[in-house]
Amino acid sequence: MSLPDEFHDLAQRVNNWGRWGADDEIGTLNLITDEVVREAAATVRAGLRVPLALPLQQDGVQSGLVPGRINPLHTMVQINQELFGPGTVATSDDSAVLSLQTATHWDALTHASHSGRIYNGRPADTITAHEGARFSGIGTMPPVVSRGVLLDVARAHGVDRLPGGHAVTPEDLEAAEELAGVRVRAGDVVLVRTGQVRVYLAGDKNGYGYPSPGLSIRTPEWFRARDVAAVANDTLTFEIFPPEIEDLWLGVHALDLVEMGMPQGQNWNLEALSTACADRARYAFLLSAMPEPFTGATGTPVAPVAVL
Repeated sequence: MSLPDEFHDLAQRVNNWGRWGADDEIGTLNLITDEVVREAAATVRAGLRVPLALPLQQDGVQSGLVPGRINPLHTMVQINQELFGPGTVATSDDSAVLSLQTATHWDALTHASHSGRIYNGRPADTITAHEGARFSGIGTMPPVVSRGVLLDVARAHGVDRLPGGHAVTPEDLEAAEELAGVRVRAGDVVLVRTGQVRVYLAGDKNGYGYPSPGLSIRTPEWFRARDVAAVANDTLTFEIFPPEIEDLWLGVHALDLVEMGMPQGQNWNLEALSTACADRARYAFLLSAMPEPFTGATGTPVAPVAVL
C-alpha cells in the first residue's frame, strides 16, 4: 500500500532536507539560536517552575496499544549495603528496564521513516539492531532550552478535553494563539494541549490511547511556516488516532520527523501549566526539556519544566 498523493504533496511543501547542509542531523533544532535562548530567559518573571512529566512507574501509560512498549520495571539491586565493612556508610542502588518512549518523551528524528528514508534523505537502513540509529539518534540532539508557548486548544474551545475524534487544525492553533495573546515565532517549542491526558490521570489507560484527539495532517505546514523548533502534546499518539485520512497511519509523524526534521514529544502533562498560564494571562515561558543522551536511540524519556 503506497502513501496517498495528498501526503506526498504536503511532504514537498514542508521538506527541510539540505536546508542546514547535507550533513545535518538535528533539523529544526538549528532554529534555537543563542539569541532565541536569551529572549526565552527574559520571559521569566515569577520564577514559578511547572513540571510537565508523568511519573515513571509500572502502572504507566503503556497498555499494549503500541507493540513492544513496556512501562518501567524498577528493581532494587542493593539495599543499605555496607560496601566497606560493618559500621561503614551504606548505599542503596536500583535499576530499571523501560521503553525509551514509555511515558513523557521526545521522539528522535529517526523514530519514523517512509519510502526507505529518514530525515535529510538518509537511508532508513542506517538504523540497525546492533548500532541503533547511526544518524539523527537522540544522542545527537543538542540541549532543548528555548521559549515555550502553550497553545491551549481545549481551553480555546471552552472545554476541559477535546473529544476523541477532534483533529487539531491550523485554525485551532491560531484560535489558541489568540487566546494566549502571543504569536508563535522561529525557534519556539510549541506545547499543544488537548486535555486528553486527563483520561489517563483518571485511570483509563485504554481510553487515553484510543480514540484520541491529536494533530491534523494539516498542522506540519503551519509549523513549517512559523519555523517552530519542536512540538509536544498531551496524548499517547501525538496525531489524531484513528487518522483523519483512511489508511494514512502516522502521517504526521512522517511529515514532522522525516520531512521537516522537527522533534515531537508525547505524553506531556500540560494540566498544571494550563492553569498557571490562564491565571497569569501569560502563555510564553522558558522551557527546559533536555533529552537523555542515549547513543543510537530513537527516543528518550524527558522531565520538562516550564519556568514562568
